[in-house]
Amino acid sequence: MTFSICVRERYTDDDGGDRVRYGVAVTTRLPGVGALCPFASADGAVATQSLVNVELGRKGIEYLGDGLAVDDALEALLNADEGKPERQLHGVDADGTFAFSGDECRDWYGHVEGENYTVAGNLLTGEDVIDDAAAAYESAAHGDAPLAERLIDALAAGHAAGGDRREDLDVQSAALLVRNTEEADDPYYDDLRVDASETPVADLRETYETAKRGYEAVLEKYADEMDAGGDE
Repeated sequence: MTFSICVRERYTDDDGGDRVRYGVAVTTRLPGVGALCPFASADGAVATQSLVNVELGRKGIEYLGDGLAVDDALEALLNADEGKPERQLHGVDADGTFAFSGDECRDWYGHVEGENYTVAGNLLTGEDVIDDAAAAYESAAHGDAPLAERLIDALAAGHAAGGDRREDLDVQSAALLVRNTEEADDPYYDDLRVDASETPVADLRETYETAKRGYEAVLEKYADEMDAGGDE
C-alpha cells in the first residue's frame, strides 16, 4: 500500500465532556485498499501497509481495546511477524504514536511522527509525499472542518507532491475511517471507500460530500416529521 495518515484529536462534546476522535486515510495505485489497510476504533487508529499483513491492523486495534499502549501493541505484533522487514505499520492511541518502516520496504519509503499523528508511505516518488501530507494536516489540525474532510486534504497534498510512483497502474483506490469515544454512532459518511478509480482522492472527496449531504437530508426529513407529529 502506498501512503496513509493516522490522527488523534481531543475535543469537547455537546455536554462538555472530554472526548477523543481518531482517523485514518490511505490511497494507493491498487484496487480495494480500504479492505486491507485502515483500522480505527474508539481506542485508536492503525494503518498496515507495504507488503501488507491485515492481521497487524486487526490485532493492533484489538490490543488497544485491551488497554495496551500503541507502541507496545504494534511493536509486539511486529516482533512476532516473520515478514517484519517488509512491513510498514503506524498508528495512534489516546496518549502516544508509533511508526515503523522495515528496511526491505521499496523506495521511496519512510514515515514521520507528529505530536498527534503519523504518516507513512512506500513506493513513492519521494519524501515530499509524506512531508506534504503531514504539513497539510498540521495546517488544519483541530480546524472547523470535519476530520474526515481534513484527512482527504492530507491525501490530496501527498498525491499532488507525486504520490505513488507506479504511473503505469491506472486502477487506484482510497479510503477513510473516523471513530470517536462518544456513545452515539458516528455518521456513516465517516467510513468511506473508493475501491477502483483512476482518480481515487478526488472521488473520495466527492463521495464524502455526497454522503454528508445525504445524511443531513435524512436528519432534516425526520426532524420535520417529528415536529409535524408533535403539532397534531
